[in-house]
Amino acid sequence: MSNIQEHRFWLNAREILHARLSLTEDKAEDSVIDDRIRGNIGMHGSNLWILMFAIFVASVGLNVNSTAVIIGAMLISPLMGPIMGIGYGAGINDFVLIRTAFKNLAIATLIALLTSTLYFLISPLDTAQSELLARTTPTAWDVLIGFFGGLAGIVGATRKEISNVIPGVAIATALMPPLCTAGFGLATGHWSYFFGAFYLYTINFVFIALSAFLVVRAFSVTKKKYVDPDIAKRAQRYIMIIVIATILPSSYLAYQLVGEEVFKAQATSFINAQMNFKNTNVAQVKIDTKTRVLKVFLIGDHIPKNELNNISARLNNAGLKNTILKVYQNGERETLNVSTLKADIVTELYKNSQVAIDNKDKQILTLKTQIQKLSTSRENFKEVPQELETLFPNIKNVFLSQGYDLEAKDNNKSETKLILNGETRKRLSKKERNQIEEWLKLRMKNTNVSVYIH
Repeated sequence: MSNIQEHRFWLNAREILHARLSLTEDKAEDSVIDDRIRGNIGMHGSNLWILMFAIFVASVGLNVNSTAVIIGAMLISPLMGPIMGIGYGAGINDFVLIRTAFKNLAIATLIALLTSTLYFLISPLDTAQSELLARTTPTAWDVLIGFFGGLAGIVGATRKEISNVIPGVAIATALMPPLCTAGFGLATGHWSYFFGAFYLYTINFVFIALSAFLVVRAFSVTKKKYVDPDIAKRAQRYIMIIVIATILPSSYLAYQLVGEEVFKAQATSFINAQMNFKNTNVAQVKIDTKTRVLKVFLIGDHIPKNELNNISARLNNAGLKNTILKVYQNGERETLNVSTLKADIVTELYKNSQVAIDNKDKQILTLKTQIQKLSTSRENFKEVPQELETLFPNIKNVFLSQGYDLEAKDNNKSETKLILNGETRKRLSKKERNQIEEWLKLRMKNTNVSVYIH
């Protein structure tokens, strides 16, 4: 391929990619985008009532561990409006819009916390279910979900036609459940739940706003113009301070969470590979990412100290430098979390019992079907002779029996063979015999029949 042909190939490829990936063709007018985003940041009247109702629904869902209910609450939540408003305001240098959006988000957050706290104070169920516990420990994946979900949300909001992207982003980024979980922590005095859940909520709204800011800047949406140059400079200065104050902590947070997730993955892999003993099982593992301490609780035969020391010596080679391995065996000082272990055992027993119940249900259904077939068959064996004697008055003493045909499979017939015996007052013609045989096949829905009438 010559240089000219190669150059033309890359030009064509670039044009094709540009046409496929362009976000400017169906982009709405700047004025339409501005009106759309400004119209959704308010938190008063119906929006506040919808927020409170959604919080109650999400709280009930977390309380009874219903994923479907939680998703429904996220769909009707109006929290995305002010969050998008913050990112959009920063993108167009509108300090007043940022302040208004922050104010509305703060009001919405406070109302949501009060509503969820009130619900959990009066709710008789105070057990932290799995759906609730899942919102108490943010991970690096939550940062990615918030960021890419925010990108999808702002791209959808800037299109000519309104799509269903925003509800999907509301579900993916999960703003409601962390607020409800924070309310649960306040109501029950579990401060670790409160701070962990509110931390997750903060991650979500910060990265949604940050992605909105980046997309608005990339689209070159018309920025706000100030009559007084000094006011313009001051506004831009404030906005840059806000953006930097948002980006720096969130970037550090993302870096820290990614590091913690990597450490957890390496630690778990190390324990699974090294703590594999014949008559000893790992009952529980505690991974402290802050102090880099791995606590492993063993049940079974006692493992010699020198073998455990050899395992600890392999930490560096596994990428776990400056990590301490502490192993606790039967009778040693620190005890494992009995409640957690009990919960794991109960969960496993529940799963096994559920499988057993499902298998028994299938067996019962099969037996019911067989009994029903036998019952129907018995009725047929009683009714068919009576019906035949009515249809053919010359026939008497009819009885129907059932046998097993050894050659049925070879002839592609049913293995169950029906045999009809009877007597006749008058010799039957060949046509009548054929009629009786065809009738019996249709009546019993079985083509493997034999008719003996003498």
